[in-house]
Amino acid sequence: MSKRRIFAGERLKALRAERSLNQAAMGELLGISTSYLSQLEHDDRPLTPALIERLSRAFPLDWREIGVGAAETRLAALREANADPLFGDALDAAQLARFAEQQPMLADRFIALHEAYRRTGQRLQMVDEALTSESGTGARLPWEEVRDWFHLAGNYVDSIDRAAEAVAGRLGGFSPETGAIEDYLKQALSISLIYSGVTGLRSYDPEMGHLTIDPGQPAESRRFQLAHQLAALALKDEIAAVVEAASLGSAASRQLLFVGLCNYAAGALLMPYASFRTEARELRHDIDRLAQRFGTSFEQTCHRLSTLQRTDMRGVPFFFCRVDMAGNITKRHSATRLQFARFGGACPLWIVHEAVAIPDRILVQLAETPDGVRYVSMAKGLVKPSGSYTRSPRRYAVALGCEAEHASEFVYADGLDLASDKAATRIGVSCRLCPRGDCDQRAFPPSDRPISVDPDNRGVVPYTLV
Repeated sequence: MSKRRIFAGERLKALRAERSLNQAAMGELLGISTSYLSQLEHDDRPLTPALIERLSRAFPLDWREIGVGAAETRLAALREANADPLFGDALDAAQLARFAEQQPMLADRFIALHEAYRRTGQRLQMVDEALTSESGTGARLPWEEVRDWFHLAGNYVDSIDRAAEAVAGRLGGFSPETGAIEDYLKQALSISLIYSGVTGLRSYDPEMGHLTIDPGQPAESRRFQLAHQLAALALKDEIAAVVEAASLGSAASRQLLFVGLCNYAAGALLMPYASFRTEARELRHDIDRLAQRFGTSFEQTCHRLSTLQRTDMRGVPFFFCRVDMAGNITKRHSATRLQFARFGGACPLWIVHEAVAIPDRILVQLAETPDGVRYVSMAKGLVKPSGSYTRSPRRYAVALGCEAEHASEFVYADGLDLASDKAATRIGVSCRLCPRGDCDQRAFPPSDRPISVDPDNRGVVPYTLV
């Protein structure tokens, strides 16, 4: 079998121009000479496996996007699976390239097997933690069941996302204005709008066709409630089809999923996939600037960034969560290797806890998990006004982050020393699951490790892990 030669001159030039790099800077980044880069850009020489590996590491999102084709897609997926700490020392770029080229069917099966292993591990963790949760019932509550459904769906629902994007196109495209949403509700759906005091944030009377919105909410929250109701009515069939296919265990779970999918559709309507992704890349995922452009809240914008997982147009893989004043994780999703604790609080060394106490200030952190993977994360404390002195405002923090290899795409990483061995905070998922034996912040021992207690000696905690 003849070896396939890959020429990518136009792709390299476009990538270099996008990043405002001259040939010398690009060559230095890739570890090659300027003359060699010039030959590559003029298609005088093909890419080697080692160069493809360097491009993938230097420009993980861009190269995945422009390196289309079955062979490149297979090699990228193989590289990602091979990076799992499960395998210890990873195969080098040349070995992976030979494997992908000479045994494509076997490589595809290896990739599928690794994905099945990863998802099976997540499912087993869900079952194990449900069995050992404080409820002791061994059954997931409706809220947990819906949360797990979104997690296993990758926090992306293609049919609803595309349908919401189509509706946004009919309402103006880039991001529908509040007036356009109101007009659609009134004219196309025969809904009358009332802005007055209401118990809760939104109330809809289906018989009368009245939608009442609490005017005490911030403007972006009122707009989101309008978008939610529009989605619930205009995309009712699409959402119902997804709920039916989900095979959830109770009526409450199905109703919660319907509400969750309406919220998902509202976010997709206000931040249409293609335009939002383009702007996010251009602004290097600066959340405040994105929120200004799309008229959305800080939290809504963070959440939307975590859903950009469309197969043919992926965004940076982010993790996202929301944490309340007591440390409870009330929203969570991860498209990265970082997985959140399903029960109990998050690691106390994570900046999201500090952010809760300091509203309206962005904190950044370079963190390293026990498997050696590094993450860049930002967190911000938020206060949602209640609109009344008699109701306390809601206080919480949101966090958004990505693996360090995507740091060049994330504006919040600019001030961090990514190369330093000592710059990263050593965090875990939670004390219950963390294997670190030398953590000064440990609240209790990990559930799978025995402890030893010495009455005559005391450290930060009154035991050592065996």
